Amino acid sequence: MRKLIILTALILCVSCNINRPDALKEGVWRAELQLTETEILPFNFEVTSRNALKIFNADEVIMVTDIRYNEDTITFRAPVFEGYIEAVVKDHTLEGSYIKESLDRVVPFSAEYGVETRFDLENMSNAMDVSGAWETTFSPNSDTYMAKGIFQQEGTKVTGTFRTTTGDYRFLEGVMDGNTMKLSAFDGAHAFLFTAEVTDSTMTGMFYSGNHWKEPFKAERNPDFELPDANDLTYLKEGYETLEFSFPDSNDQLVSLSDNRFKNKVVVVQIMGSWCPNCLDESRYYSEFYDTNAEKDIAFVALAFEYAKTKEKAFESIDRLQKDLGIQYPILLAQYGTSSKSKAQEKLPMLNHVLSYPTSIFIDKKGKVRKIHTGFNGPATGEKYQEFKEEFSSFIDQLLAEDAL
Repeated sequence: MRKLIILTALILCVSCNINRPDALKEGVWRAELQLTETEILPFNFEVTSRNALKIFNADEVIMVTDIRYNEDTITFRAPVFEGYIEAVVKDHTLEGSYIKESLDRVVPFSAEYGVETRFDLENMSNAMDVSGAWETTFSPNSDTYMAKGIFQQEGTKVTGTFRTTTGDYRFLEGVMDGNTMKLSAFDGAHAFLFTAEVTDSTMTGMFYSGNHWKEPFKAERNPDFELPDANDLTYLKEGYETLEFSFPDSNDQLVSLSDNRFKNKVVVVQIMGSWCPNCLDESRYYSEFYDTNAEKDIAFVALAFEYAKTKEKAFESIDRLQKDLGIQYPILLAQYGTSSKSKAQEKLPMLNHVLSYPTSIFIDKKGKVRKIHTGFNGPATGEKYQEFKEEFSSFIDQLLAEDAL
């Protein structure tokens, strides 16, 4: 009997190993997203074990542990975000798609093992130098908006980002290929590609967001250029001094600023979405700040504007964000089915507009709105990120020092 049990266990073990698909080969891979017939967005990732890999964008390293195998297919998803990659494994290559179900978006994906370069170089000599600050205009002919390009270059390698009034384009990495700049970023939520022809003082290029959007941009070197003050872009309409809302939490309980939990406290209201990378950066900072200062008279509450098609899916995304970042303050569902800013403004009619996800509203102990900060300068912006944190902490201390009555 004992021999029979051992034999059965061995058979089951062998059977499981036969049906268990091979893990991705450990080491560096080069991935490509096919944005158009001619434009590809490359990025690199490193497989560190059967159930873990890292995605690289300049100084950013994204740890991925949600990896699933099914016969010859692998599916992996970056933390927090809805988008995922599904691909067939063949030898040391991958062929499949990057998928965002709620938006019905599918981008062709492929990857090859052992390739460490991000962009192929055609002209390795006489590379232009783009280091410095660039005054940038996106969509110069219609729906124009301004940005500040900030780049660092070593040899042919370029890193940096574009700052806008609504946030930054995160950690961009690429090359100068002669007089052509190529930059990309992939974080699981957005797939960004920038290409531009560069002279000593100008650049003319195209920005691609996945395979669903592209727009031209122009830029000029300008070390003195600054964007408008982020504290002046969004404000209360005339006649308003306070913010009012009532939205459900994950337990379907309505939460409003009149609740006791916010009474006589400094409150930071965060307008955001779980799908938004800049909101992720801001949420990570706010969560750490809140945990460090939990004993003080301060409260945070986030209002999530989700594009998920159902309330249930929206809360799934919110719950994933809270769990992955360990967020202890409430995130309320303000809207689902669309991330439209005009629709968001309808939910908060006392604001002149909702210009950006994220936007932060600072409320003093008396319930009066004292400041509204549009956008967020994340870690990719370097000095600006440090400036924001110092300004934030200083202003909170100022409000905490004031009397409630």
